[in-house]
Amino acid sequence: MRSVLTSLLIFAAGALLALLLSGHVFLTSPATGTTASTTPASVRTALSPVDSPAPLNGDWPENGPSPEQVLYLQRNLVRAALRKLTPRVAGKPNLYLVTFAGDGGEDVFRNEAEYAARLFAKRFGATSHSVVLENNPATLSTHPLASWSNLEDVLHGLGKIMKPDRDILMLYVTSHGDEDHDLLVDMDPLPLDQIGASDLAGILDRQPFKWKVLVVNACYSGGFIPPLRGPGTLVLTAARTDRSSFGCGSDSDITYFGKAWLVDALNRTPDFIQAFKLANIDISRWEKQDKVTPSEPQIDIGAGIAGQLALWRKGFIPGPDVPFVPPAAPATARSASLRQ
Repeated sequence: MRSVLTSLLIFAAGALLALLLSGHVFLTSPATGTTASTTPASVRTALSPVDSPAPLNGDWPENGPSPEQVLYLQRNLVRAALRKLTPRVAGKPNLYLVTFAGDGGEDVFRNEAEYAARLFAKRFGATSHSVVLENNPATLSTHPLASWSNLEDVLHGLGKIMKPDRDILMLYVTSHGDEDHDLLVDMDPLPLDQIGASDLAGILDRQPFKWKVLVVNACYSGGFIPPLRGPGTLVLTAARTDRSSFGCGSDSDITYFGKAWLVDALNRTPDFIQAFKLANIDISRWEKQDKVTPSEPQIDIGAGIAGQLALWRKGFIPGPDVPFVPPAAPATARSASLRQ
């Protein structure tokens, strides 16, 4: 959730950036007390590696762009992602997928976000379009960050491209969640705002989309249903409001829900609701084998959305199965002991 402190930090950073762009910044030397003029940072390439060889922390890439460079480039990355969208197919409902991988500390969320985009592009035809937002050390210069601001900007851009009364917005969020129904949005050391259930509802309420599919894959994600539900909206969550979901962690390639719903079920049927039923069966079996408290994924079907999704499915013939191949180093397919 956005705080006053974050706003002050952003203001201070903006003021410093304005001074840098003006041409000179005068810094006081701690040794002599004198001032020296520095050269603007613009002499460096926008995403050139930082000069210091030492990593900022355990997640930030040693030879990657600096945090300031990453923040500076976000608007361009968002615009580029929107420009890369395939053309809208006229005369049919189109579906626009936005994937949001919130936690940059584990590859499992990036794996799901990128796989979902590949799955929809290859299996669900030309009426499917996707934008990937993700926090991951490996993609800081190639994908926009999964952040509150970028999500708003992407949705605003889609509002100009889509036909809001016919097309379907799909948001697939994958990250850690807590008992207060807040999503972890993290790419340390960047000061990213956290997103709670009411925050996400507010972001979506400011957009013009009539038809929505909202998937929240996180612990305690059932708490997102009350603020997100409504006419024309399908909400799927990986767990009920007071339960953990499973399958994340550094030794996992994909979460239980991601494997069951995205990889297994949607490769069997393009019907999101039927796929949820199939996924629920698999997840229940895995959790029983692992002897963990059942996550009990939840679904809420708003008036009209099932019919609109059926119209969308009439516009394409499903393609072949899309295998799950994680872009990160191979790891255990499912982790029984790690909570999401």
